[in-house]
Amino acid sequence: MTTVELFRFIGYMCEAAGTTLSVFFLTLLFGLPLGLVACMGRMSKAKPVRLITKIYLLVMRGTPLLLQLMFFKYAPYYIFGVTMETYTAGIVAFSVNYAAYFAEIYRSGMESIPKGQKEAAFILGFTKTQTFFKIILPQVIKRILPPMGSEFMTLVKDTSLIQIIGVAEMYKLATQTMAREVTVIPLVVAGVFYLVMNGVVEKVFSMTEKKLSYYQ
Repeated sequence: MTTVELFRFIGYMCEAAGTTLSVFFLTLLFGLPLGLVACMGRMSKAKPVRLITKIYLLVMRGTPLLLQLMFFKYAPYYIFGVTMETYTAGIVAFSVNYAAYFAEIYRSGMESIPKGQKEAAFILGFTKTQTFFKIILPQVIKRILPPMGSEFMTLVKDTSLIQIIGVAEMYKLATQTMAREVTVIPLVVAGVFYLVMNGVVEKVFSMTEKKLSYYQ
């Protein structure tokens, strides 16, 4: 691969990175709130709700994301006769998969807060809403930042799996170019792109943890 070809490839990689980043951010956009809903279901006092949520969490966390991508891509057609657009199927699969992991992280954070804090807040005249948003939530956010950071970094890498259903992103472009040019340079370039993205994620979480250090 010549220098000119390398720079041309890097340009193509920047375009493919747009798809990778869109998968990343859309997964967070839908997965984070869905994970909170699942967390509430998991902690619900209603047994049927807890049971349904547990089954959902088990299926999503107990089966490969790769399999889930294939399922959401082809199941709608075989079951309902409806074809789901490839990119949409990928976002749905990523969102429901990562929501399951986010739900357990939320739950661990909430259950780590001593119950005595809620009781003390009620004695001081705080409502349930005020207690949650002013006392519990800030502490939960601080405690779940490290595992959330790890999940975010894993998500950056997992975006490469969406190529299995035909979405052109960085990994797919890199492997196609490698096969055509017979060189590993495209894989090295792709690795650098992923590394830079995860470096940014790590930096953001590190800065956020420092800003919230006053909760220690």
